[in-house]
Amino acid sequence: MTMNVSELFGAKVFNDETMKERLPKNTYKSLKKTIEEGRALEIDVANVVAHAMKDWAIEQGATHFTHWFQPMTGVTAEKHDSFIQPEEGGRVIMTFSGKELVKGEPDASSFPSGGLRATFEARGYTAWDPTSYAFIKDDTLCIPTAFCSYSGEALDKKTPLLRSMQALDKQAVRIVKLFGHDDVKRVITTVGPEQEYFLIDSEMYDKRPDLIYTGRTLFGQKPPKGQELDDHYFGTIKQRVSEYMKDLDEELWKLGVLAKTKHNEVAPAQHELAPIFSTTNIATDHNQLTMELMKTVAKRHGMTCLLHEKPFAGVNGSGKHNNWSISTDTGINLLEPGATPSQNAQFILFLTAVIKAVDEYQELLRVSVASAGNDHRLGANEAPPAIISVFLGDELEGIVESIVDGTDYVDKKKKLMSIGATVLPGIRQDTTDRNRTSPFAFTGNKFEFRSLGSAASISGANVILNTIVAEELEKFADELEKASDFDQALTDLVKRELTAHKRIIFNGNGYAQEWVDEAAKRGLANLKSTVDALPEFASDKSVALFEKHKVFTKEEIMSRYDIQLENYYKVLDIEALTLDAMTKKDIMAAATSYQRKLTDLVLSKKDVGVDASTEKAQLERASELTAAMAKGLEKLEADIEKAKELSDTYDLAKFHHDVIFADMNELREPIDELEGVIPSEIWPYPTYGEILYSVK
Repeated sequence: MTMNVSELFGAKVFNDETMKERLPKNTYKSLKKTIEEGRALEIDVANVVAHAMKDWAIEQGATHFTHWFQPMTGVTAEKHDSFIQPEEGGRVIMTFSGKELVKGEPDASSFPSGGLRATFEARGYTAWDPTSYAFIKDDTLCIPTAFCSYSGEALDKKTPLLRSMQALDKQAVRIVKLFGHDDVKRVITTVGPEQEYFLIDSEMYDKRPDLIYTGRTLFGQKPPKGQELDDHYFGTIKQRVSEYMKDLDEELWKLGVLAKTKHNEVAPAQHELAPIFSTTNIATDHNQLTMELMKTVAKRHGMTCLLHEKPFAGVNGSGKHNNWSISTDTGINLLEPGATPSQNAQFILFLTAVIKAVDEYQELLRVSVASAGNDHRLGANEAPPAIISVFLGDELEGIVESIVDGTDYVDKKKKLMSIGATVLPGIRQDTTDRNRTSPFAFTGNKFEFRSLGSAASISGANVILNTIVAEELEKFADELEKASDFDQALTDLVKRELTAHKRIIFNGNGYAQEWVDEAAKRGLANLKSTVDALPEFASDKSVALFEKHKVFTKEEIMSRYDIQLENYYKVLDIEALTLDAMTKKDIMAAATSYQRKLTDLVLSKKDVGVDASTEKAQLERASELTAAMAKGLEKLEADIEKAKELSDTYDLAKFHHDVIFADMNELREPIDELEGVIPSEIWPYPTYGEILYSVK
């Protein structure tokens, strides 16, 4: 049966087309003003919307509704209530009020709050985000919402995102009006997050407790064939995976997710999905839905989807490329070079704001991608380094240098380009190759922030991107609005700021040691681990920035700092306990059994006078490795106990990074070598080769 994608798309979404069809004209207009202009929603309008939404949802087979929100766990949450309302005679009717639509009250005490809420303070509220359409999932009407405490603190990832978008909107509108765009009412940021993931057979997954409990393998030798031949990247998609991808596309399209591109990635069993750009808060909602559905749909096909940043050592891990841009409500991409001098002057100003923002707040951008899982990727030959830098490409970098030096720029076609603010001619789009080693690369009309981990919510990175750019745009607007000669003031500003912040621009190989040395000379931060990075989030500089733009209060910042530290050490603690249990319960027994077999073989050969030197050498090496494993296990267990003596969250995070993580790596070495010699009938767990090539 042929699928009609245009009819399928958005079938499970209470979108604009559905609202226009089902709502009275006045109600629809009022709701649109709420969505587009941020106006308050009157309760009588909410009641009409709720009634129409309920009728539509019931027609789609829904029996329940939920306020779908994003607490600081990194995943989504939902509490389901049915539409039923009792009537006399033991009957029920289906109702849904405007009050229920606009506001919910889930228990807030069991979600991470970083001290914002005590356990006995249970009350929390969800508030409808009308800019993100309601949808139906599993016969439940899902209403995208923000989540806050009884006293108003943000307990979620969406509220700060909406605040940051508002902050950037306010300052960017000031800038575009200086360029004569008086028709612009709003400036929005848009995002297209590319999502990488692994697919393995569920039978293999079920046999690996480390995958079940931690999302990654804690030991395992590299398979004989990994990604060395580059034959998996963009290769023919296996039938089983193709059927999964087709099923996933259909589910996403029903929910209005603009899933566009799918392909094999570099590592065996690794794949990628990329959507078309959406407004940032909608893109965030859609990416959360995508990650959830990736796992759900995989189960239907007898597979497990792994979203951990580094599920297998020795092969590429998974990231998420956050393609970020700025656009007006009139359709102008403010990060796209134009064809006229005025358009390019505007482009250069916004480009300068981004460059300055990244340089001045490079530590915050590093914080935005910090996690225990992502620490395995950053700096490896698959992800950008922990050092934040901006890639512009040869032509834009040449233009920047010309502005800084006050000289004319001659492009590759030998065309003279005068750099005066009002006479800058057309800049060609996509004039250079991409730099896959750059954390923050300009790619024609957007910036690609490549450092995010695959399991992360994109909200954190975009909150910081929006806020730091809003800060610079505000400073630029304050200066330019006062200027008596706008063109000269613009020229002076751009030259001054690019001169001051050109150190962040780097077009070379981010993996090279030479860049690490050069970055240190330039004074760029190299925050190698999450523990190194997180204190920057709670610095006075960061607090002042977020409070100024009303994105976070100091209390909200400190709560998130505490939550991230706590999450970091708890992840490592779970990993350590899992490795400890697997080693003691099964791996040690396998090593002992292997040695027993070798001992019996040596003795039997000796009894009949046959040379057993080979077996004896194998036995000696196995014994050495088992002893090393026992020693490593003893140290790991002792340090797990030492960690219990600590109470400060930073001390716990640092101890787990410096000691527990090192213990796990030390213990892994003899385990991996033993896996390579112990026969498969004795070794208790599937190997990397068996797992990575499990989907036929």
